[in-house]
Amino acid sequence: MQIYEELQARGLIAQVTDEDHIREMINNGKATFYIGFDCTADSLTAGHFMALTLMKRLQMAGNKPIALIGGGTTMIGDPSGRTDMRRMLTKEDIDHNAECFKRQMEKFIEFGEGKAMMLNNADWLLDLNYVELLREVGACFSVNNMLRAKCYEQRMEKGLSFLEFNYMIMQSYDFYYMFQKYGCNMEFGGDDQWSNMLGGTELIRKKLGKDAHAMTITLLTDSQGKKMGKTAGNAVWLDPNKTSPFEFYQYWRNVGDADVLKCIRMLTFLPLEQINEMDKWEGAQLNTAKEILAYELTQMVHGTEEADKAQAAARALFAQGGVSADMPTSEFAAADIGEGIAILDLMVKTKLAPSKGEARRLVQQGGVMVNDEKITAFDRTFTVADFQTGDFIIKKGKKTFHRVVVK
Repeated sequence: MQIYEELQARGLIAQVTDEDHIREMINNGKATFYIGFDCTADSLTAGHFMALTLMKRLQMAGNKPIALIGGGTTMIGDPSGRTDMRRMLTKEDIDHNAECFKRQMEKFIEFGEGKAMMLNNADWLLDLNYVELLREVGACFSVNNMLRAKCYEQRMEKGLSFLEFNYMIMQSYDFYYMFQKYGCNMEFGGDDQWSNMLGGTELIRKKLGKDAHAMTITLLTDSQGKKMGKTAGNAVWLDPNKTSPFEFYQYWRNVGDADVLKCIRMLTFLPLEQINEMDKWEGAQLNTAKEILAYELTQMVHGTEEADKAQAAARALFAQGGVSADMPTSEFAAADIGEGIAILDLMVKTKLAPSKGEARRLVQQGGVMVNDEKITAFDRTFTVADFQTGDFIIKKGKKTFHRVVVK
């Protein structure tokens, strides 16, 4: 099976602009393709996994990836799939986030001479003269077509700013620029990006002619990656300081029965023959499949040692009912507790809830337990002595455990 057919078998391809041409280029290692990553945070998330593994698969098949860091487009903010405007970041914040992205990507993609490239669109977008840009590419875009684009659909309901309206032009210009400068002939992205991606394809065709259009190939990955990486309103980060290896493992260990084999097929590098055999699994075997998924992905991001520790900790919790040294733990001084700390404050301090309002909602729904006792009172308070009579374990929902130590 060649690489294009493998991508299809793994459920990664949703739409393409010229399938025969794309198949020929990818299978023969002729694709120079890019995927863009806007720097909206200081870490990639589990939701970026599909893009990273896709780049790795294609590179292994002889194709050349370009990881495009969105230092310029992040200044505008992608409205795709948004009901509100993104928070405006400073250039310093964006530059810092871009450096964090680079370090994480290097774990997946092999960069260097003749290998993958890492570019930052700030290098060309921030130097553009606005009037010159309008004269250069403005006539290639129909406002009517832009307003019908799926990427603006939700934002149109609550109000789309003129700033965000320019995002499609910026993303299209990226493809146009890299096509000329680096021979980039293919773009990958989630299905919410389809309009933006077609914009780049059309811009190249209109500016450079039909011959150039033959080399302008847009391939689209499924939107599943956009749905991954969030749990209880919080992102699941690749940075171990933001999401510990244990928490990362637990996220994948707890995916739904209906999603586990889809995730294994899309995100791991296990042979398809092995995965196809797993399609027959049911009942308790699906828990084994979840362990395989969690271990494979944790190993890819955090290494074998951390994956082994996370798996051992998870098994201690769920299989044996024990407490593992690798369980996520928060340590406080006795002075931090004072005369006592309320459960809502404790949930926020341990990052089990992003706010006291969210913590209150969890308690109200019966989703918080301390040492197997369900918490029902919002003002339930714990003193230093409560933390020193043995393990103090907070359980959020059915599957999130956190230990608190007070010294």
